[in-house]
Formats: sequence, structure tokens, C-alpha cells
Amino acid sequence: MGDESPKLALIRVCQLAKRSSDNKSQSGRLRIVAGNWRSRLLDIADVPGLRPTSMRVRETLFNWLAPSIQGARCLDLFAGTGALGLEALSRGAASCDFVEKSARAAKTLRSNIAVLQAESAHVHEIAAEQFLQRAAGKSYEVVFLDPPFAAEMLPELCRLLVASDALAKTARIYIEEDRNQPFTELPEMWHVLKSKTAGNVRYSLLGNSDETWRVN
Repeated sequence: MGDESPKLALIRVCQLAKRSSDNKSQSGRLRIVAGNWRSRLLDIADVPGLRPTSMRVRETLFNWLAPSIQGARCLDLFAGTGALGLEALSRGAASCDFVEKSARAAKTLRSNIAVLQAESAHVHEIAAEQFLQRAAGKSYEVVFLDPPFAAEMLPELCRLLVASDALAKTARIYIEEDRNQPFTELPEMWHVLKSKTAGNVRYSLLGNSDETWRVN
């Protein structure tokens, strides 16, 4: 191969610049993977540490949840962008409570919900621990539990979720954690249905009873 001509070199530079510009134009945007709102792009709040669950992980998760998401009552703790709860509603969940204590993130989430006209979505601007203290009797069938890794809150939140009496008997609980850390110690009645890793994340779907249903 010989040296590139100045013209070819200029074309390559322009292509790279365009590619970089295209990538930047998608930053700060959340894409719904499937369902009624498939491919809809939504704003992401400019909040330090806010990390929406990737499309790849969401696609896997909702394949796991396919037998139980239709008509489900959902809870998205540490909602952040609302990626998980909005995906659930797009795929037929009956309702979702979004819990997010960041005022900026909650404001953007409310705006996205208004854009989607998601009447069964409700944002609670409050700490997750406080919300769970008031959640008795809610009977959530799907719970998304994704606290910041550095906070190391997952074991205590699992305990609080059990103590809240807010879970349906056959609830599904989704958790994300640092793959480099030991698996979170689970409440006695919970069991792992499915678990995978992606990058630095280990993500798992848990069951809330001894029933024999398993995901493939």
C-alpha cells in the first residue's frame, strides 16, 4: 500500500469528524429498546454518576421477564433515567413507581413521562429507604434495584425491601452490582433465577419464593 494522497487523507479526516459528531449527538439520550415506544429517544439529566442500564443489558433482562411483564406492577428504585421502568411500561407493564431523590433527575424523568403520555408512571422524589418505609401493601410484581455501586447499599436495600411487605409472593427482583465484588448476600427466601455480566456489571434476576418457575 502506498501513502495516501492529500485528498484521500482529507476525506478520512472528514469521515472521522462526522462519526465523532454523530456519537456526540446521541450522548445525553436514552433509547427505548422495544414495545409501544420502541426506538423513542428521551433526555438524560446532567447528573454526575447517572448511568442508564445499557440497551444490551435491558434487552437481555426483558427477555428474561417476558413471561411476567405484561400487566405487572413495577417499582424502579434509584430510577435515575428511568430506563428500566420506562422499558417495562413500553412492553406492557400495568404501572411503575419511579423513586429518585435527585431533583434534577426526577424533573427530567417527569418530562420524559409527559412526552410519552405514560399515565401509569408515577415519580416519587424521595430517598429509596424512605419510600420503602411507606410501601407496605403495594404488592409489586417486578422491582428494579440498581443503587450506585460505590454506596454499597444493596444488602441493606434487599433487607428493607423484604421488611416493607411491598412484594408480591412471586415477585421478580432485578439487581445490578459490581462484578469484581462478591455476590450480594440475599434474603433467605430469595433465589437467583438468572445472572450474567457485561463490562464491570453483574446483573441478576431473582425470585421471591420457592416456586419452580425458571427463566431460560
